[in-house]
Amino acid sequence: MRKLLNTLYITTPDSFLACEGENVLIKNDGEVRFRMPVHNLEGIVCFGFAGASPKLMQLCCERGVALSFLSSYGKFLGRVTGRISGNVLLRRTQYRWSDDLEASNRLSRRFISAKIINSRAVLHRALRDHSEISDNKINNSLNVLARMPERLERAADGDAIRGIEGEAANHYFSNFNKLLLVQKDDFRINNRNRRPPTDSMNALLSFLYTLLAHEVTAALESVGLDPQVGFFHRDRPGRPSLALDLMEEMRPHFADRLAVTLVNRNQIKSAGFNIKENGAVLMDDNTRKEVLTAWQKRKQEEITHPYLEEKIPLGLVPYVQSLLLARHIRGDIEDYPPFFWK
Repeated sequence: MRKLLNTLYITTPDSFLACEGENVLIKNDGEVRFRMPVHNLEGIVCFGFAGASPKLMQLCCERGVALSFLSSYGKFLGRVTGRISGNVLLRRTQYRWSDDLEASNRLSRRFISAKIINSRAVLHRALRDHSEISDNKINNSLNVLARMPERLERAADGDAIRGIEGEAANHYFSNFNKLLLVQKDDFRINNRNRRPPTDSMNALLSFLYTLLAHEVTAALESVGLDPQVGFFHRDRPGRPSLALDLMEEMRPHFADRLAVTLVNRNQIKSAGFNIKENGAVLMDDNTRKEVLTAWQKRKQEEITHPYLEEKIPLGLVPYVQSLLLARHIRGDIEDYPPFFWK
């Protein structure tokens, strides 16, 4: 159990939620492991829970505490709330901001600036740990990426922001092969491609990005935001545009580094990827299970959140960022603080 920004996250397997008076109780094996006054909470998010008492649900509805349920893999299952109050105002503001180009561009700069800084951090970390990969190209890319956040602040519109984001991605992925220490030929990436991916690394990255998108979508749902309505990614039927916005800043640390680690540690092999008749490359079931296991394990790693300045599991970062974004949209905090990997 962990309380962050007045939201209680239940990550302990087989936890049962109950209440006693005005207190929320968390039980394991029939014993009370944790209790907290309900008035200290705005929300409760349960991962892979064993159950919740109807009385606890009633208490949460009466006190305006949103109770969200997710699978152990982070898939959003549902949300119990009382009478409509704050969420409708939050979403109406979200929709207004999405239609406001100035507001959309301001938030887009936050998302993309953090993505660029975190992408540069991945390259810089690799260079620090393996000085033998240093060359003029990667050093030049590091210098260019370092200047891009300042350019973003001067970007006049969404097209200019997208242009800088595309340029940054080219610099980043043109050096991505240098991060591979083994199986270099098997997982070489010539350019970022998808729908369908045409090489093993792109197939791996696409799968990890899909997992991250599901995590962020569930996190946005849990705080009452609409995952379909974004600021950088524009509306498209069936596309979780806001989830794609928010995950931009998390891609390098969550997905890219994990992909490189899986290859460098020989946890996955090129034999685990199959080429279809149309040229699409897909991972087999055993490789998929290996990646899912590594993904779940990685989410348990603890980091110090740069804004909260306290240690949290990496898997809670999407939920913290979603809550910070919701608080900014509600006007509780002046600006949205994106996630920076240190």
